[in-house]
Amino acid sequence: MKPLKVLHVVGARPNFMKVGPVHRALEATGAAVSVVVHTGQHYDAKMSDVFFRDLGLPEPDHYLGVGGGTHAEQTARVMLAFEPVLLDEQPDLVLVVGDVNSTLAAALVAAKLQVPVAHVEAGLRSFDRAMPEELNRLCTDALSDLLFVTEQSGLDNLRREGVPDAKVHFVGNVMIDSLVAALPKARAAGAVERLGLPPRGFVLMTMHRPSNVDEEAPLREVVRLVEALAARLPVVLPLHPRTAGNLARFGLRERLDRIPALHLVEPLGYLDFLGLMEAAAAVVTDSGGVQEETTFLGVPCLTLRENTERPVTIAVGTNELAPLDADHVAARLDAILAGEGRKGEIPPLWDGHAAERIAEVLVAWRRETSNVSS
Repeated sequence: MKPLKVLHVVGARPNFMKVGPVHRALEATGAAVSVVVHTGQHYDAKMSDVFFRDLGLPEPDHYLGVGGGTHAEQTARVMLAFEPVLLDEQPDLVLVVGDVNSTLAAALVAAKLQVPVAHVEAGLRSFDRAMPEELNRLCTDALSDLLFVTEQSGLDNLRREGVPDAKVHFVGNVMIDSLVAALPKARAAGAVERLGLPPRGFVLMTMHRPSNVDEEAPLREVVRLVEALAARLPVVLPLHPRTAGNLARFGLRERLDRIPALHLVEPLGYLDFLGLMEAAAAVVTDSGGVQEETTFLGVPCLTLRENTERPVTIAVGTNELAPLDADHVAARLDAILAGEGRKGEIPPLWDGHAAERIAEVLVAWRRETSNVSS
């Protein structure tokens, strides 16, 4: 039997942490070969290339360079660029991860060409269709032949949506695989020391969702929040390109620059960000994956969103939702500093071995489909 040929598709930073462990686990089986396609959805080297280095991923076999644009433009560009790669490579399976535009675009192209699709991080739902990511999740899961689930809510959602149980596999969280593997290097990288920060004596903050940074009123509240937090502890804020651009557009960058306790930095590599996250007193974010990483690390996390597609981080972990309200979030930070933050536990199967379980399923699937075809 020929080795299983898997085409991995990545487009944005969260994808890299999910593909890396699966790529390595498949190669370790000796029964599969991997081809990595980077769509270029995140096209800033600081937002993309450095993650390949930090995670020990090989150079992509194909780089599509699609860049930015509206959701429709970006999705269409990925589809147009990905189709000839898929036709040329002729893989047995296309593996997509997460919920970005590249995920949906690649799944749609593969399904139309009748190439099986596997979705890592399937079944997550925010139940908010105003989020582009929610539409990407729903459509990708509907197109997928194998659905790999990180938490119980994913199983419940897919069953409610009528996905056959035979397609669904509860394997755990590959993001945690990357975290476990990288944590010693992250500690050794010394980002906390380079910034002169006391362990457990600073706040790490990320802010990039359109609902928080694309309009002037919420972005002004973000700036007011940074001021409130920095009055209590030093704040580290890596600036996402979207956030940086909107701060300049609305004339708010100088106000941030005047905050003495703020460390305003360029987008960080995975190791530096992980090292800061583990050492933070608390994390304030609107990200998805950060909710999971802080839960594993036991670090209190305030997520500035109305909903989350990762409810296990609230039910079991250290995460809590908060409104974009500077006074409310500052009060919650005060409570955390007083020892009243969520202690949390590590969710089931978040043990650093999710990718191995995925590889086992894929190799078995290959064996079964080969037997059927023969």
